[in-house]
Amino acid sequence: MILTQNDIIAAIEKGDIVIDPMNFDKIGVNSVDLHLSPFIITLEGKHEDFMDNPEGIIDVRFPPDLTYKEIGADGLILWPNRVYLASTTERTKTRKHVPIMHGKSSIARLGVSVHDAGFGDIGFEGHWTLELTVAQPVRVYAGIPICQLSFHEPKSLPITNYLERKASSYTTAWNDPKPQPSKLWQKLRGTENPQP
Repeated sequence: MILTQNDIIAAIEKGDIVIDPMNFDKIGVNSVDLHLSPFIITLEGKHEDFMDNPEGIIDVRFPPDLTYKEIGADGLILWPNRVYLASTTERTKTRKHVPIMHGKSSIARLGVSVHDAGFGDIGFEGHWTLELTVAQPVRVYAGIPICQLSFHEPKSLPITNYLERKASSYTTAWNDPKPQPSKLWQKLRGTENPQP
């Protein structure tokens, strides 16, 4: 069951949904708008077992080279054939609801595709990391509406929430507003730090 505007407001007032900072004007009919933070990461391929990687191929078994950028007052041009990791200005927390991220139709109509894992987890706390790709060069600005969250009521609550699961990878996103790069290579190598 999806929460509509009144349900979302009630859940926020009860503390079951936390959005920081919260602007009640950003609550729509059945979702809440989130905004683009100034932090962007670009990825380059990297191979530890090769001297060079002229093709720029990203190998999931190795950490990619990351370039951190900040969106200035003049914006930042996103280019096709690249993946950009971005994050939301807002950080969110859900205790009883499943958050689902959707790209904004207004940004999609400019050729910007916004993706995340889509399904958030009950108990996740933090800024959302977004994967951005564009069909043509597009200049974006920090603070623009970039995605929206809808909230769904589960049939039952999980035995353990996201932060309690030892397999959860992105547990420090509450205090870190930067995008969180993939940790798949650590899992494949068995080097990911175990969660407490």
